[in-house]
Amino acid sequence: MLNEAILIINSGSSSIKFAVFVFDEKKESLDAWYRGEIDSIGHQTHLTVRCVRDNGSLIDESVAAQTHDDALQILLGWLERYAADLHFVAAGHRVVHGGTFFSKPVIVDAEVDARLKQLVPLAPLHQPHNLAAIRALKQLQPEWVQVACFDTAFHHTMPSVAQGFALPLALTEEGVRCYGFHGLSYEYIAGVLPDSLGAGAEGRVIVAHLGHGASMCAMKGRKSIATTMTFTPLDGLPMGTRCGAIDPGVILYLMREKGMDLDAVSDLLHHQSGLLGLSGISGDMRALLASESSQAEQAIEMFVYRAGRELGSLAAALGGLDAVVFTAGIGEHAPEIRERICWEAAWLGVRLDEAANATGGPRISRLESAVSAWVIPTDEELIIARHTLALVDDR
Repeated sequence: MLNEAILIINSGSSSIKFAVFVFDEKKESLDAWYRGEIDSIGHQTHLTVRCVRDNGSLIDESVAAQTHDDALQILLGWLERYAADLHFVAAGHRVVHGGTFFSKPVIVDAEVDARLKQLVPLAPLHQPHNLAAIRALKQLQPEWVQVACFDTAFHHTMPSVAQGFALPLALTEEGVRCYGFHGLSYEYIAGVLPDSLGAGAEGRVIVAHLGHGASMCAMKGRKSIATTMTFTPLDGLPMGTRCGAIDPGVILYLMREKGMDLDAVSDLLHHQSGLLGLSGISGDMRALLASESSQAEQAIEMFVYRAGRELGSLAAALGGLDAVVFTAGIGEHAPEIRERICWEAAWLGVRLDEAANATGGPRISRLESAVSAWVIPTDEELIIARHTLALVDDR
């Protein structure tokens, strides 16, 4: 008897991350059997899979994938060989931007596809790849239900004052507003907060999703109140290669005085800035922490400083602070960065437990700390799988 399963896809500019979740007949449980990635598409491509149910064993294969379509075909071929005991009924996709159209996951049909295409200018580095994966998989497996889950949806609970810019109202009505991102990660953390914080989960909590892309979210009652990314994923904290918040006058200066056109400015802000631009070495925090370069230290200092400022800003939006949660790649695996950010937040009442922080927590603050601090791993794939299964069940 075949086990029913869902394939989860997170398609990026040069990679496809995926997971396979199996559910029981009553649709009461979801178990991850495989998690993996096809990286460096178009170059020296690798398929890496962790077999979750098989003691976490790893499979690493060199593959030839020049395009995302190639990568999806390779993935489906791998599943035919190694997951022949599974019957796939649906694919759930991370889609970065849902705009004002979508505040919850949806089954993708022609109308939904057309609306998502309209949002490409708001997330040009992400949305096209998300849509390409949906369309390619629809061609390869037309019988599967395709579900889109949005990184912006979680932030629809922000008050209207937190969603607007000080621009003419007509632009706001056209969709120039704060959307927020990393919502699938924040949704997962909000769901598991009671496991760590108990009743405190309903209080004033700031979650720091710190990775190659980085943002922070202020939650009250486990709902988004404010966040650092606004109109696009370019805003907020400095990131791996993205600049984060910047005076818009700098962009005008670059175009007017430096003669840079739109494409050149876009490439600068998206691909040459952030930790990479500041250090001149790498956009990977691990490489910077291992470096003895003064520029690497400067980049780290900027990242920590800006995170500390955003903590203060989000605490103001909440009217105080009860807890801080670190998640994602840097947040989960870089104790030095957590330590430095917590020291920046000492004025808010955070008292770090150095020993607990060094071992990864989950609680990394002292018991007497007025504001508790935590490390909670995120699981965006599980959130997508849950939404996908719910929509398949409804259908």
